[in-house]
Amino acid sequence: MNITPPYGYQEVVPLTKTHTVVLPADRKLPTLFRQLTAMPLSFTEFAFAMRDYPIAFISGDQGNSYVAMVLVGLTPQQNLFVAEDDSWDAHTYMPAYVRRYPFCMTRVSVDGNPRPERIACVEKRAVKARGEVLFDEQGNPTPVWESRQKLLFEFEADLARTEDMCRQLKALDLLEPFAAKAEPDGEEPITLTGINRVSEEKLHALPAETLKDLAQKGILSRVYTHLASLANFQRLLERRSLRQTGSQKRSK
Repeated sequence: MNITPPYGYQEVVPLTKTHTVVLPADRKLPTLFRQLTAMPLSFTEFAFAMRDYPIAFISGDQGNSYVAMVLVGLTPQQNLFVAEDDSWDAHTYMPAYVRRYPFCMTRVSVDGNPRPERIACVEKRAVKARGEVLFDEQGNPTPVWESRQKLLFEFEADLARTEDMCRQLKALDLLEPFAAKAEPDGEEPITLTGINRVSEEKLHALPAETLKDLAQKGILSRVYTHLASLANFQRLLERRSLRQTGSQKRSK
């Protein structure tokens, strides 16, 4: 059996009732996520995420499929939302992708053949004897696991809605590549490539019935949320500048 870990995870194993798992403290950022520049976003998170992050569409297979992601940095391996105590900035929205850690849902392959169902998994390095008990002696879930399980399953279902939205945007040929350019004072410009946005020109040219269908599915509102969120590239630049200023002060 082969299990492909989700983006940002190292090695995951199927969760069992005998596992005891070390859970991150509230808003504490796992080491694995401290250098991720982008993270997947689920359907209901758009309205929360757009207040703090640019939301873009990224393809890992040359445009055959797309994933909606929040951008948390301007350069590779940079997360501008990591506080000094290695927690997620308390004043910003913490993506569910991080909050569900160390658990995830993933597909497995048996003898090279992918299976359709997904199974609950856990980051292997989080399984330790000193960890939290997730099931009692009768095999029933503890309150600790019940809350985590609820988040995990709800997020997975919501992520599937985002995937469906991305498929529809691609089918309508609405996604276009663009480069986001940031110009820090006294430094070389920073250009982010490999990201995509919805073309407003193509969106406005869609037939009324298609727009109505997108609106009824909740996709149209998320498209406009995504477009509005692109103004947050400037906020990333401001956050980067503040971080550099703080680093310079501490080094003196």
